[in-house]
Amino acid sequence: MAVTKPLVIELPTFDRKFWDGTFRHTQIGTGAIGGKARGLVSIKDLLAKHIDSSSFPGLKIEVPTLAVIATDPFDQFISQNRLSELPFEEMSDDRIANAFQKSDLPFELLGDLRALIVQVRTPLAIRSSSLLEDARERPFAGVYATKMIPNNQADPDTRFRRLVEAIKFVYASTFFREARDYIRTTGMRLSDEKMAVIIQEVVGQRRGDRFCPVISGVARSYNFYPIAPARPEEGVATLALGLGKTIVDGGIGWTYSPAHPKKPPPFASMEQLIKSTQTEFWAVNMGRPPAYDPTSETEYLVRANLSDAERDGVLDLLASTYDFERDRVIPGIGADGPRILDFSPMLVQEQFPLNEVVKALLKAAEHAADAKVEIEFAITLQGGSLEPVKARLGFLQLRPMVVSDQLVEVTAEDLSNTRAIVASDMVMGNGIADDIQDVVFVRPECFSPAETLAIALQLERINQELQAQHRRFLLIGFGRWGSSHPSLGIPVDWSQISGARAIVEATLQGMNVELSQGSHFFHNLSSFGASYFMVRHGGRHGINWDWLNQQAVVSETDLVRHVRLAKNLVVRIDGRTSRGVILWQE
Repeated sequence: MAVTKPLVIELPTFDRKFWDGTFRHTQIGTGAIGGKARGLVSIKDLLAKHIDSSSFPGLKIEVPTLAVIATDPFDQFISQNRLSELPFEEMSDDRIANAFQKSDLPFELLGDLRALIVQVRTPLAIRSSSLLEDARERPFAGVYATKMIPNNQADPDTRFRRLVEAIKFVYASTFFREARDYIRTTGMRLSDEKMAVIIQEVVGQRRGDRFCPVISGVARSYNFYPIAPARPEEGVATLALGLGKTIVDGGIGWTYSPAHPKKPPPFASMEQLIKSTQTEFWAVNMGRPPAYDPTSETEYLVRANLSDAERDGVLDLLASTYDFERDRVIPGIGADGPRILDFSPMLVQEQFPLNEVVKALLKAAEHAADAKVEIEFAITLQGGSLEPVKARLGFLQLRPMVVSDQLVEVTAEDLSNTRAIVASDMVMGNGIADDIQDVVFVRPECFSPAETLAIALQLERINQELQAQHRRFLLIGFGRWGSSHPSLGIPVDWSQISGARAIVEATLQGMNVELSQGSHFFHNLSSFGASYFMVRHGGRHGINWDWLNQQAVVSETDLVRHVRLAKNLVVRIDGRTSRGVILWQE
């Protein structure tokens, strides 16, 4: 695959002032600023042109203050420490990270970093911005590292060391296994990639020993899994309390259609609603320093629960309460009972125009990108039900999406075809494929959430074998693919199943989780053109397990089976109706 020459964008030169300099978005060093930083620059411009701030009084919308270390310092760091000579294929990620920590950043870079850290005493996000990142076809979403540091130590020397360690960690992630595998999947070479690094303020507020936004969100202008009356072109949004890591790692958030914000997801019961909404959140740890671990992305992060959030006073506009006696959900937290993070005070009672803001941002981002888009944002709030709400929205990311316009028709009758091994009316993708002869599936009779880590490793081995043979395959499993939480599904990264041409996400009676649309894993999946079938437990359409179990076994373990068919399967997906069917050929 030919490498597209990146659009050259230069930011104003960093003037050794982060907060009170002439410019709020600056560049350290020469070279390219990378895909993520380019997206942030375009966001800055679109906010000025397309968002009418007077429409949202009390709300400040902006790209948080940042400085970008361009790619030339990365090249110099790699060269002067001879890091390109490391045997990356033989090294674990930990060994690679440690080798980078032992290396020295270019001397010319240290003065600017020291000047920045002396004046900044609030949390910083050290984010990747590689040349290839956030491209439309191959976005590298979540492949490289982001590290957040509290940056609240009294000693500037300590803050400086932590910043340097975080930058080296992001540099090292360029060569981690997942990144190498992902680059191979794109047809590019590791030498095609270069890393810029964004140093950006974390949007949030400190409450006790935790620092985080009240709301993080991911919104898409195209919904691959609409539930009536929602339509694909009306988009989809996922909201969560705390840092956005909850959403992008495939955790539990509140997903809804911006065109129908008052319509809740189709939970079968109150029990399922309570089990399927967020109960924990991520924050930056501002308290006692954790065990020293510069090679961990979550070194300075901490998890907390809804009780912590309620004591912090942040649930007023986010939660509802379950009333046991009347068996119903009441917006707000004025009554006693379990809290349900459904954002009802905002989405239903409209105490804050969150949904109108999301729709305005999606419209502006689509206009800027000239494509369907995914955006990420974080919001802080002050005030509540008894006083006017003042808020700040930090616009954190814009990625273009790949949405096929090929015309394929799959009717309701097609889903009942006797040759269907998988049929669903909740399918992501569009088009026809007939190049699959291998099926890899998690054995339903052996599946347990306790085994999901083992399943991920077994799937990785089969994927490697099929990739070496250049054989694409159908993958079937349970729960949410790519979730970082093993109880929600199988915690694979994209490189572990990169040979999958079509993927099925099935639910079970004991694992009936929501869909994966907000995660980085899901964005990479859609961008590679892999089709994605959702099959709900007990639904009208499903999986023909009897037929699959009769096929010739290539290999199997106690948890996973790989079969090879006599003839290729045919995958047909109608993106207009979200119907899809996978047929065996006679």
